[in-house]
Amino acid sequence: MFATGASGWGQTPTVPATSGWAKTPSAPEMSPATAQAQQANEPQAPAPNAVPTNPFPPVNLKNFTASSPTVADVNAFLKAVWGYDPDQSWSVAAILKTSAPGVARVVVFTASKNQPGKIGRSEFFITPDGQHAISGGVINFGAHPYAERQALLQQQAHGPAEGAAGNGVLLVEFSDLLNTRAKALQEQVDKLMASIPQARLVFENLPADGSPYAMRAAEDGVCVRKAKGDAAFFVYAHGVFSRQSQLTVETLAKSLDAAISETGADPKTVNACAVLPETKADVEASIALATAAGIDAAPELVVDGRILPAMEIPDDTLKRIIAYEAAQNGVTVHVQPTLSNLK
Repeated sequence: MFATGASGWGQTPTVPATSGWAKTPSAPEMSPATAQAQQANEPQAPAPNAVPTNPFPPVNLKNFTASSPTVADVNAFLKAVWGYDPDQSWSVAAILKTSAPGVARVVVFTASKNQPGKIGRSEFFITPDGQHAISGGVINFGAHPYAERQALLQQQAHGPAEGAAGNGVLLVEFSDLLNTRAKALQEQVDKLMASIPQARLVFENLPADGSPYAMRAAEDGVCVRKAKGDAAFFVYAHGVFSRQSQLTVETLAKSLDAAISETGADPKTVNACAVLPETKADVEASIALATAAGIDAAPELVVDGRILPAMEIPDDTLKRIIAYEAAQNGVTVHVQPTLSNLK
């Protein structure tokens, strides 16, 4: 299946060693869009590194019984999802009616230059409105599946920021300062920001639900930013992350004060600010933004509207995805070569 849900179809799809689609569903009547299925005989892949030969089994036109989506619709969607990977190719094998009115079942074969001779099979469903795909979770469907979330975050992500001034390449990090996985994500994001000067990073608080300690760490961060600015906030965040392993209920307040002091802010002033209703409202606004963006837990990284399971993706692949998403917005990102991505 595709990688869906909170990961936002960000992972490179696995290509299991299967023989393909074993069964050919019966189709008493071909749809009006069946003629388009002819193009599925050719593998789809990002130019210019298309697979030179077709590794896929022949397309059976009887497997195209649904009038919507079209093969072109599916290919546009898959290009948006997988287009960053020049080694990936695919073929739309079926677009079928289902017993649920208006719901179409899509079957796609996948192949990779990195695994020659192996064909993968992925399957998902398209809702009657043609706007959503379902495969273990619900995501937007279409040639620009991340555009809605991208617009939302461009308009409403107002947390502490660093990097480029504009939103040409927008990374939004939803984070819990007391979460150990959030610390690991921050370390990865720091490397990304150092290697992609066009990127702008916005930090949004998403403290663990029901945790007064995570909430207090977030509130202190809001007040550090108010007192000393965005750069000071990131000093504070790194200070809290660096103290995670020593944090206990008894040492929390002292540790947060130490992180505050490292920014040049006064801990007493920050503590007084942290208990104000407007400070809590600031954190709650970040939580509400996460919910609106389809994110329910930290940490999560969103790149130009695309939710990525960043810690599960190799750094070189992650940079390639960022460069690809930026290109869709007309921004050129030059990924610096490393020993692992030099060809």
